[in-house]
Amino acid sequence: MTLGTIILIAIGGAFAFEGMMLAIFPSGVRQVYRQALEQMNDRDLHLAGLMSVAGGVAMIALAVKMAG
Repeated sequence: MTLGTIILIAIGGAFAFEGMMLAIFPSGVRQVYRQALEQMNDRDLHLAGLMSVAGGVAMIALAVKMAG
């Protein structure tokens, strides 16, 4: 199994797990997100967003490099 396949499985699993939680416990997930976001200031949210973007771009670049 290649690294690209493992990464795709991991990302797909994360999306599937989050989707399952939203499908089964929508109000619970909403409440947890609301509580978590209320505790974070805007600077922390900006940094989390930037790290997410950087991680996503790095994964895409790695996948493109591996694809040849």
